[in-house]
Amino acid sequence: MHYLKQAAKSVEGSSKEARAVVEQMLEEIRSGREDAVRALARKFDNWDQEFILSDAKRQKLIASVPESVKRDLEFAHKQVAGFAKAQRDSLKEFETEVTPGVILGQRVIPMDVAGCYVPGGRFAHACSGIMSVATAKAAGVPFIVAATPPRGDHIDPATCYAMHIAGADIILEMGGVQAIATMAYGLYTGKPANILVGPGNAYVAEAKALLSGSGLCGIDVFAGPTESAVIADETADPMTVAIDLVSQAEHGYNSPVWLFTVSEELGKKVLELIPRLCEDMPNPDVPLTAWNDYGEIICSANREELARTCDAYAPEHVQVIAKDLDWWRDRLRSFGSLFLGEGSTVPHGDKCSGTNHILPTKKAGYYSGGLNVHKFLKICTYQNISKQANEVIGGAASRLSRVEGMEGHARACDWRLRKFYPGRKWDFQVYEHPKF
Repeated sequence: MHYLKQAAKSVEGSSKEARAVVEQMLEEIRSGREDAVRALARKFDNWDQEFILSDAKRQKLIASVPESVKRDLEFAHKQVAGFAKAQRDSLKEFETEVTPGVILGQRVIPMDVAGCYVPGGRFAHACSGIMSVATAKAAGVPFIVAATPPRGDHIDPATCYAMHIAGADIILEMGGVQAIATMAYGLYTGKPANILVGPGNAYVAEAKALLSGSGLCGIDVFAGPTESAVIADETADPMTVAIDLVSQAEHGYNSPVWLFTVSEELGKKVLELIPRLCEDMPNPDVPLTAWNDYGEIICSANREELARTCDAYAPEHVQVIAKDLDWWRDRLRSFGSLFLGEGSTVPHGDKCSGTNHILPTKKAGYYSGGLNVHKFLKICTYQNISKQANEVIGGAASRLSRVEGMEGHARACDWRLRKFYPGRKWDFQVYEHPKF
């Protein structure tokens, strides 16, 4: 493989500076609780109102949303909730009897409380409200807290409507680290979250990671800057490829976009088109900076090498505009979400196609998919072993315990064998580890 364009910078891991700031804020909230949250909200959002959105204010915000916008958000909700329900239906509770008398089972238990963060900043992320809240709802989570930063004296009305139709029980007009900590600790609501989900800036991502690392709650994925890759061959339209890459570079100055191709001719055309398309954007500086600093075009000799390259990057989004889409669908293994064919573009998934847009970045696609119903579910096992089955299970467990040097474990098994089979002789010899 070789580069037609290589990134000038690399997106590094968590900033030490950001982590230090977040650690200090979390410590303030741990000790100061609600008072500390209120102080931080005043400092960062100039907010001195109630945090929990009242029913009256919720209805007022909803009433301000145009009907056409409501219809589009309702369509997005239908798609996302429908797909999430299908995901939920794919996971079943069951019992099995592998050995007679040994009943093994699986339960699927929803989290008690989900905390869903919906970012603000440069964009209104109404669809993010649907992605997180509707998915938690489909999983059967009985109580959902959603938080989004205020803009002036209220949160974004369209985002409010999105969270409302998705099923948020409580909406917090609150952003940043203080919102993440509030949901984790159950401040103002009395409902600590089992899991925190949703994208956000570097400080929000650090807060989620630190709170998860402390054992307080789980998180969906560690989210970094948005990443997008296009896999294209000689059949792809260079303009389509270039437009799609620019559409994702719009996310931020540090949002990487990558083209992996077997066609050097296509790569050169895309390289020529992207700066012109960036200049035509309303805010050209953002996509152009992202492209200049982090954009790459990589040419490979064949599609197998291209697939290996893509898997090595493990992009958040992967579009495939090439022949034999089934081959790519079955071959690629490390990515957040896959968009097959020219008819599929990342904004479809970002907004309303139905798959979730909260996805792994920073190569987390090696070991995790994106947000889905299963993230809100605990897959718990159980067993019910009869007295008769102890003859097999108990004997094996006793011997294996001694192989591992765990005499207490062995004796718990031995006791049952003696109790259930009185008068029977058992060989409870200590296992002698072989010497070499």
